[in-house]
Amino acid sequence: RANDRDYNERFSYADNRIKTAKYNVFTFLPINLFEQFQRFANAYFLVLLILQLIPEISSLSWFTTIVPLVLVLAITAVKDATDDYFRHKSDQQVNTRLQNEKWMNVRVGDIIKLENNQFVAADLLLLSSSEPYGLCYIETAELDGETNLKVRQALTVTSDLGDDVAKLADFNGEVICEPPNNKLDKFTGTLYWKDNKYPLDNEKMLLRGCVLRNTEWCFGLVIFAGLQTKLMQNCGRTKFKRTSIDKLMNTLVLWIFGFLICMGIILAIGNTIWEQKVGSNFWEYLQWKELTINVVFSGFLTFWSYVIILNTVVPISLYVSVEVLRLGHSYFINWDRRIYYSLKDTPAEARTTTLNEELGQVEFIFSDKTGTLTQNIMVFNKCSINGKTYGDVYDEFGRKVDITEKTPCVDFSFNPLMDRKFRFHDSSLVEAIKLEEPLVQEFFRLLALCHTVMPEERNEGELVYQAPSPDEGALVTAARNFGFVFRSRTPETITLYEMGHAVTYQLLAILDFNNVRKRMSVIVRNPKGQLKLYSKGADTILFDRLDPSNEELMFTTSEHLNEFAGEGLRTLALAYKDLDEDVFDEWMKKLLFASTALENREEKLGALYEEIEQGMMLLGATAIEDKLQEGVPETIACLTLANIKIWVLTGDKLETAMNIGYSCNMLRDDMNEVFIISGHTMLEVQQELRDSPKNGNLAVLFVCCYLKAHALEADLEQILVDVACLCKTVICCRVTPLQKALVVELIKRHKRAVTLAIGDGANDVSMINTAHIGVGISGQEGMQAVLASDYSFAQFRYLQRLLLVHGRWSYYRMCNFLCYFFYKNFAFTLVHFWYGFLCGFSAQTVYDQWFITLFNIVYTSLPVLAMGLFDQDVNEQYSLRYPNLYRPGQLNQLFNKRKFFTCTLQGVCTSFILFFIPYGAFLTAVRDDGAHISDQQAFAVTIATTLVIVVSVQIGLDTNYWTAVNHFFIWGSLAVYFAILFAMHSDGIFTIFPNQFPFIGTARNSLNQKFVWLVILLTTVVCIMPMVAVRFIKADLYPTQTDKNLRRVRRTSSRRSAYAFAHQQGYGELITSGKNMKVPTSSTSTYPLSSPARGTSLVKNSGTTDAAETNSTGFGRESDQNQEVTVEDLEAR
Repeated sequence: RANDRDYNERFSYADNRIKTAKYNVFTFLPINLFEQFQRFANAYFLVLLILQLIPEISSLSWFTTIVPLVLVLAITAVKDATDDYFRHKSDQQVNTRLQNEKWMNVRVGDIIKLENNQFVAADLLLLSSSEPYGLCYIETAELDGETNLKVRQALTVTSDLGDDVAKLADFNGEVICEPPNNKLDKFTGTLYWKDNKYPLDNEKMLLRGCVLRNTEWCFGLVIFAGLQTKLMQNCGRTKFKRTSIDKLMNTLVLWIFGFLICMGIILAIGNTIWEQKVGSNFWEYLQWKELTINVVFSGFLTFWSYVIILNTVVPISLYVSVEVLRLGHSYFINWDRRIYYSLKDTPAEARTTTLNEELGQVEFIFSDKTGTLTQNIMVFNKCSINGKTYGDVYDEFGRKVDITEKTPCVDFSFNPLMDRKFRFHDSSLVEAIKLEEPLVQEFFRLLALCHTVMPEERNEGELVYQAPSPDEGALVTAARNFGFVFRSRTPETITLYEMGHAVTYQLLAILDFNNVRKRMSVIVRNPKGQLKLYSKGADTILFDRLDPSNEELMFTTSEHLNEFAGEGLRTLALAYKDLDEDVFDEWMKKLLFASTALENREEKLGALYEEIEQGMMLLGATAIEDKLQEGVPETIACLTLANIKIWVLTGDKLETAMNIGYSCNMLRDDMNEVFIISGHTMLEVQQELRDSPKNGNLAVLFVCCYLKAHALEADLEQILVDVACLCKTVICCRVTPLQKALVVELIKRHKRAVTLAIGDGANDVSMINTAHIGVGISGQEGMQAVLASDYSFAQFRYLQRLLLVHGRWSYYRMCNFLCYFFYKNFAFTLVHFWYGFLCGFSAQTVYDQWFITLFNIVYTSLPVLAMGLFDQDVNEQYSLRYPNLYRPGQLNQLFNKRKFFTCTLQGVCTSFILFFIPYGAFLTAVRDDGAHISDQQAFAVTIATTLVIVVSVQIGLDTNYWTAVNHFFIWGSLAVYFAILFAMHSDGIFTIFPNQFPFIGTARNSLNQKFVWLVILLTTVVCIMPMVAVRFIKADLYPTQTDKNLRRVRRTSSRRSAYAFAHQQGYGELITSGKNMKVPTSSTSTYPLSSPARGTSLVKNSGTTDAAETNSTGFGRESDQNQEVTVEDLEAR
């Protein structure tokens, strides 16, 4: 209830304070720790830490686990705290916004005043404004990204309140409406005031986040506040997307944990057997408690001891390292200047950091057409009026002439209100207007009346149209230039200037467009008092609602529509109807009743609209051109070579979609078959699918609007998927936004392939959210798609670089990182396993405790991160030049379960060599002075040093692309290892911490022996050389796609050099002297019969061989490619 806080406080309305932050000072620590320990790895290490506090089972100090665990928790906590700090800051800025009162103090039922350019503080019912008829203008960029102005209109009964504060304070209306929801485009409610009720809809609402524009002031009643506003209801959590590598990693960590348990059981059984057969001989010398003499219990304690010792086989730092890599890869995308669109100052943006490597595995791309493949800048191109087409240009012989930039435009100087940017080339349409042909005038009158465009006249005659879509703007602009100028509107009238004369129409009803109706109508009363209904919409919808007398005209117009669509133009059909006064009055009563219904209001209104839109008369059709974006055909061709299947999902006609398909290189003349699924019944669709060609090499599938009723049913899903996947190209036309999402879901479910959806409008949001990866184009239709996307940029052509360069590199780097990470952890940890068989399974560690603590977080962390951030097998030029290099990611070849087992097997073998070569050498080794060298600490230092060197050499071999960062991290890590090693065994640190660092001089006394360095060298060679040999043989016998392309490049470059060095002195002087030239005997002859054989071949193949000869010199990039083809041909011969 308005102006009654006491009454409103009885209900659980939200206040206007918002809170998007997750934590405060007191809750941060417990909540953040609770969230972090929900991760399996963190919880696992917490359990280990607890076990290490039990002295009976722990042979390691607690800090070996707590140091890396705290480091991982701290890094994650700092990241979460930083994110939440910015949320708090944003909340504070919004809550303390001042407009004479802080936003947080606003309550439901308050009436507040807004002034021009101010943000709307809550969801308001517009009561009155400074504009006539209670109009106001708003910008909704924060809600849906659209920057064009939208109009809102107050009820007539409340607009009379004006800015009279006394009247507004006495206003006591009550609003009963729908509960809070996230639907930005719908509102259903009823205002009860002075014993009357008035229907409320979205056109009377000002939503929080909007900005008041071009309106001096307005007053509004707060309906929803704070977290109950539609803006905040839309701020729910985005659907979390996980990559296939994420899912595999979780599975592998569980496998590793199972492997750890198995090793613990093996060693526990070994301990039990050893204690029974050997250890029992020493019991009487050991002061054990009676309970521990039980061999089974000893084995039980040993099991937990080895679980603690071998815990590093489950990498605690893995998840943090992966997040760091993904963050770095995201910044590389954001910083890439080659996907920055300078014309609109729009950089690429990675809006998520969790999907980068999935960009290297995409198999299916689902693309919108309008605004994604095309520019979404609409131009009125042609039209059909009463069976006659306009827009083509003919010469004096009646032949059709292609329109170019030089083709003269129609002179619109007769119209002082024309748009000077508008271009049209068929003067016959202007002549028809000047001759006042009734149907031509009615055609443009319809375009000037049937729309929801808002005019803005900045100066006299300087009109600017704020259109809800580019199509609407193009049609109203066309009517403006042909003499029917839309000049102004109020909630109840529309004023046109018809051939220079002002004419005002009474606006009685707007039957608005939606995705179900696919049409829009207005009902107006002209100055003569006649009632007219004007309608425009999709031809398939409008033709079903025409009067039977239009059959012949409908047939002719259909032919014109097909012709327009074949040229790739967007079409609309136009129709009108004369209304009877009594029928209209009765219909208006039903409309008023339906518009105040609180339940099923949309359905009731839709039925009434359907009722009055029957029996219309056809006027004609419009054709609007939407040109392709730059680089679209080349991008699609390149992505197709990468074995990525591209599906276009559009609401356009079949012919339009087909024409765009040819323009985009998706359809080519060399394709054997183009077949169309257009059945009207389920049986027809089923039969067409089964009769489709089975040769998938060149077949193409088109799916019409009937697909929605039949092909997406469960019975036909599998058949549709099988047929579509046989085709090179699939274009689905006449599809709704919901159907786009259903098609994507269909492929996700049946093919289990990585999908990417790309679009630019609100109708693409459901498709973007459904796909594994969503890409938004920041185009002409606002930012809705961008706001819902995972990645965004300005042009479709940038998708090629995003996938083939950034996506492929991210996948390649992440796979190499994981392979090396698992390898080094197994090599590091399993040394303890082998040692267990030689130390009586006593859970004694090989390494020093500080080495165990620092190995993953200091000694080996930075080199593997550098490899994961900067490594590349080929540079960006070759990634784009050879799209087939993208194939391994689609096949998941670089990291899978088999690769994991290979890496772990290599790690197991390395650990075996690392332990047993030094062990065998130290059995009989002596120092230079004849003393024994084989003490346990010298043995540990030798193995640890060897391990650090081996894994450093291994990462050097795994690195394909060396940077200064790689060099610094690898050699720097080795230097840090030796610095810390000598520091920990120094006299100084022993003096400070005698209990923690008791082994004085171990490193110095061990590493000054030549024998130790020979053992380290031998172990390193034996660990590394087998892998070098395996890789060499594998690259020779089973080369990867990258190996093949690199060999081709090397061969090509070497043969170019061979040409330069092997070629002898030519005949340049002879040719320039003219002595060898003969005058041809006829104009048709090119070379004399006595010319050498090579000359003959040049004549026969002059179109190609000349080019080949030119290219053999190696100039330019195209010549490089041609030369490679030539080399391959020669090799084949």
